[in-house]
Amino acid sequence: MPSDRIPSCILLDVQIPDLDGPALQRRLIELGSTLPIIFLTGYPDIPVTVRTIKAGAENFFTKPVSSEALLPAIEGALVHHQASREQQAKLDVVHARLATLTTRQRQVFDLIVVGNTNKHIARALGGTERTIKAHRQQVMEKLQVRGVAELVAFAERAGVTSGSR
Repeated sequence: MPSDRIPSCILLDVQIPDLDGPALQRRLIELGSTLPIIFLTGYPDIPVTVRTIKAGAENFFTKPVSSEALLPAIEGALVHHQASREQQAKLDVVHARLATLTTRQRQVFDLIVVGNTNKHIARALGGTERTIKAHRQQVMEKLQVRGVAELVAFAERAGVTSGSR
């Protein structure tokens, strides 16, 4: 599988011997590739074009394609891939920090981000407010946030807010 480590894109013909381009696109997606794909075809087919674009193709050109059209599309795909990689790297950091929480800290985190007070959390988890405050402080330190607003924003970035469960 092509590497996602450096900004790249795939130029893919719709018709490849023994395998069609859309089938290869599906297989790459199944394998977890995030590389943008620019399709080329000598035989325009609207349903194929629509299907590949819906599946995430970056662009679709009918051959012959001029370098004035193709080069900006490749540059755009590279920029898009770089931005996607940077976003994924940030998300990986968020998930790595979240993974450092103990089970109890995670429970406290989950209850804080939906608006519970220390008192409510202590009641819900069967602990004291003082213990919950200590867990809350540890959660804040591990996740490197300074307050509840940042904690809620962190939860949203991590995809663990109450609306996403």
